[in-house]
Amino acid sequence: MMITRMANLGMAIRMTEPPAADPAAGSESGAALSSAGLVRLLAWLSPSFPVGSFAYSGGLEWAVEAGDIRDAETLRRWLVALLADGGVFCDAALFAHAHAAECRGDAAALHAVAELAAALAPSRERFLETVTQGRAFVTAVRAAWPCAALDRLADWPDAAIAYPVAVAVAAAGHGVAVGPALHGFLHALVANLVSAAVRLVPLGQTDGLRVLAALEPEIAATAARALATPLDAIGSATVRADIASMRHETQYTRLFRS
Repeated sequence: MMITRMANLGMAIRMTEPPAADPAAGSESGAALSSAGLVRLLAWLSPSFPVGSFAYSGGLEWAVEAGDIRDAETLRRWLVALLADGGVFCDAALFAHAHAAECRGDAAALHAVAELAAALAPSRERFLETVTQGRAFVTAVRAAWPCAALDRLADWPDAAIAYPVAVAVAAAGHGVAVGPALHGFLHALVANLVSAAVRLVPLGQTDGLRVLAALEPEIAATAARALATPLDAIGSATVRADIASMRHETQYTRLFRS
């Protein structure tokens, strides 16, 4: 199924340059964040926002059972790999391109980013994780913070709207600059994985906070690299993490949906 989705992209991906900034649309990467934009980001990326992020571990549950993750240091190394070369980096780069496309009003480019985001999911569970959260995010934000960008996204006949695409379009539609939005998005992704690991390993909450604090430089570096990555250069090389997401589908005892 993944191969079919990749093949169906065909020539749709024409945006091979890094996402361009559009100051008029508030997409400049280093722009200051308004108080309204900050409050919205805090709400949208909160663990309590109704997208069900607490139910997903992104394959961490199998990695813990297999012994790959067994303490704070092995968790930190796993997350560094995801930020540098894995699905978290892919999500960051897709976020940057989706934000730029929405700011330009380029519907074709946004569709291409959305199709690639769905096709890059390495397993069925990871695909369901990203599109389920994406659709839930669009529904929740439209109900409380409606905007034309999200209305257009909700009208797509294809329900496969990946989570990074949904958040990026909401940020662009509300004039939230891509830099702060992307940093907040990455922090939320990593914090959710740390929270899952705290419950699974188990780790103490203080150890979890130390891991999150130690990853701040990697989060910033991933955001910067994502903003400079052409669409056709997006990809991952964390095979063990991809295997973990596949093996989780048949794991006997599970707390999480991925």
